[in-house]
Amino acid sequence: MWTEEAGATAEAQESGIRNKSSSSSQIPVVGVVTEDDEAQDVFKPMDLNRVIKLLEETDKDGLEEKQLKFVKKLVQCYQNGLPLRDLAQIFKILNLCSGKIKNQPRFIESAYDIIKLCGLPFLKKKVSDEITYAEDTANSIALLGDLMKIPSSELRIQICKCIVDFYHAEPPKKHIPGYQQASSSYKIQMAEVGGLAKTMVQSMTLLENQLVEKLWVLKVLQHLSTSEVNCTIMMKAQAASGICTHLNDPDPSGQLLFRSSEILWNLLEKSSKEEVIQQLSNLECLLALKEVFKNLFMRGFSHYDRQLRNDILVITTIIAQNPEAPMIECGFTKDLILFATFNEVKSQNLLVKGLKLSNSYEDFELKKLLFNVIVILCKDLPTVQLLIDGKVILALFTYVKKPEKQKIIDWSAAQHEELQLHAIATLSSVAPLLIEEYMSCQGNARVLAFLEWCESEDPFFSHGNSFHGTGGRGNKFAQMRYSLRLLRAVVYLEDETVNKDLCEKGTIQQMIGIFKNIISKPNEKEEAIVLEIQSDILLILSGLCENHIQRKEIFGTEGVDIVLHVMKTDPRKLQSGLGYNVLLFSTLDSIWCCILGCYPSEDYFLEKEGIFLLLDLLALNQKKFCNLILGIMVEFCDNPKTAAHVNAWQGKKDQTAASLLIKLWRKEEKELGVKRDKNGKIIDFENLPGLSAEDFVTLCIIHRYLDFKIGEIWNEIYEEIKLEKLRPVTTDKKALEAITTASENIGKMVASLQSDIIESQACQDMQNEQKVYAKIQATHKQRELANKSWEDFLARTSNAKTLKVPSGGVVTVESTPARLVGGPLVDTDIALKKLPIRGGALQRVKAVKIVDAPKKSIPT
Repeated sequence: MWTEEAGATAEAQESGIRNKSSSSSQIPVVGVVTEDDEAQDVFKPMDLNRVIKLLEETDKDGLEEKQLKFVKKLVQCYQNGLPLRDLAQIFKILNLCSGKIKNQPRFIESAYDIIKLCGLPFLKKKVSDEITYAEDTANSIALLGDLMKIPSSELRIQICKCIVDFYHAEPPKKHIPGYQQASSSYKIQMAEVGGLAKTMVQSMTLLENQLVEKLWVLKVLQHLSTSEVNCTIMMKAQAASGICTHLNDPDPSGQLLFRSSEILWNLLEKSSKEEVIQQLSNLECLLALKEVFKNLFMRGFSHYDRQLRNDILVITTIIAQNPEAPMIECGFTKDLILFATFNEVKSQNLLVKGLKLSNSYEDFELKKLLFNVIVILCKDLPTVQLLIDGKVILALFTYVKKPEKQKIIDWSAAQHEELQLHAIATLSSVAPLLIEEYMSCQGNARVLAFLEWCESEDPFFSHGNSFHGTGGRGNKFAQMRYSLRLLRAVVYLEDETVNKDLCEKGTIQQMIGIFKNIISKPNEKEEAIVLEIQSDILLILSGLCENHIQRKEIFGTEGVDIVLHVMKTDPRKLQSGLGYNVLLFSTLDSIWCCILGCYPSEDYFLEKEGIFLLLDLLALNQKKFCNLILGIMVEFCDNPKTAAHVNAWQGKKDQTAASLLIKLWRKEEKELGVKRDKNGKIIDFENLPGLSAEDFVTLCIIHRYLDFKIGEIWNEIYEEIKLEKLRPVTTDKKALEAITTASENIGKMVASLQSDIIESQACQDMQNEQKVYAKIQATHKQRELANKSWEDFLARTSNAKTLKVPSGGVVTVESTPARLVGGPLVDTDIALKKLPIRGGALQRVKAVKIVDAPKKSIPT
């Protein structure tokens, strides 16, 4: 409780008089600078805990005045900065003051003054204070966001000013001995840790009709959104949708739109782009963006307005990448198409009536952005009808022609060139979707005429200073490159009407002519661009000639010559990374589509040693080309002249085609893991480890799986014929019966093989069982013999009857001849090396002295 003694003590501290009885409990300590101490630059102690207790008291006369007085003195105390060690207590005091505002409005000023102090530098006494008091600091800063709930405009604005000051750190007004300023980014880091961004986003809902406070909050969020951590927090708090839906709120200053677009940009760049797009992909947000863009497009004339208009369009383009975004439903797609084409196609729509674009940088960027958004929008198929209604193809084709002096807009030469290239690139995406519109605009004729100009010697100074103009400075390569891309996209639709029209207009001859012209004028400086142009020409020719003998004949020897030219390229260039690999793929594709099947072209290809070149490429042993080359070789072998060329080829070290193919076969086997023995013989096609009889039964089905599937299909056909009560002709009936019989025979054969496997396994199991029984029987026999031997041994040594020897005839035995025992030097232990037939273990006996004795008769 606050006592009179404590109050007197505090008053004594104010006047600079120290009271010994109270100084012992002054923890933590904060200085009050008096006039005398100001010169010495030291803090005078003040008990913050007592201030907190005072603010917690209620229902006392004169208490409010005393509370306000001490808070005011506390504010004076910290006019040079807030020590980190006292921050938690100071913010507790702030929280107590804010809690009293509802019933005691005078505390607004106290809260305001304390919040104002938060904009001052934070002070640390020790280097470790930033870490020690990090949690207290983060929680204290987070409280600022919670205080936005107080319905005070003055207080809310001061909170925002305080947070903005985090990002504009200033040194302390006066140096205080023993203290130094915390690092400039410390407050920003603690704001991230405390999650201040979340509460500031949530405070937006409290400011629906309060423009000034709303602008201050947006300014705060603009600063907070420079951090990835804060952007993630804001994104989770639904900041993107919350801000976007209020883009059209009344704002004479224009700050709301500027700050909101900046925040949306930061959210897209620094947090989950997909999540932000998902938040913005709703009808309410897109309607807001649509209205903002329309207003800026029609009424924005300042440099700032045009920049903002372009920013909104980029954000819209990013959202349009989401197929779920209701761009069509809100009418935004229709308006964007109108704005993209109103200069090239006359429109009576009131939105663009009287509008003009200048050649300013912002309007030039707008035009390119509108082309780009059309490419994004056309990926959504329902947009196709809107593109037709907007005459997008016709508008884009106004750029597909040689430069003219008089233009709708007075673009500079560099601007016109960049728009021209951008328009052709856009056509490559749009034209395949609107092929009827493309043909009605004489698209083929326009593109071919433009290519003629690209190939002509007309003087033209290309700037080549844009993304699409890369490699095209001082030449027409960029225009040719994008025109060929457009033709390639159209040809590969495989629309016979389009391709026939191209062929009738001499496209095959024109493409060959362009290719030959490029070959005759090598350009190493723009080699990568030239290679791309050559690749596209060959792909266009392949698309036109495939499955058409007459067109292959038009391709003819001139076409074969350009193919052979590419095939003679130095193999080392394939590793250059410039695009020779792509060109070679295109070349092989053109052999397949433009030469094979046309015998005159095939013969000419063979005469010019084309097969040799194919085998040379095959010998390079590059897997990415091997399959295609081998397929071409197989097709060429239908020509009887091919075999002689294949046999005549010789590679390095006199390698033949046969040895090359066998080498490739072995390489393929190695990659498949096929094992061979030392002689090269396959050792595991069937010898798969760990398979049971059941597995082998299944393997039989696997081997014949394709045959079974074919039989199943024919059986379904047969059943459908019977179901529809159709009667096949005699020939078909016989063929069907033969196929059915063959399928049944395959099934019977597999079943028989499975039966053999099962029977073989059963026999094997029986043999294994007999072996086990034989082993058991042998073991028992051995035991019987051992037992009988032991019984005989015992009988010979202990049975008296057995020891009695019956009398019989006399046999004379002489000593063993020396020739049998090896003479006198032989091993005397030779007898020990011979095993007895039966009996106990063989034992070594002591040597016995031999004495000459007369011959004795041994009874038998």
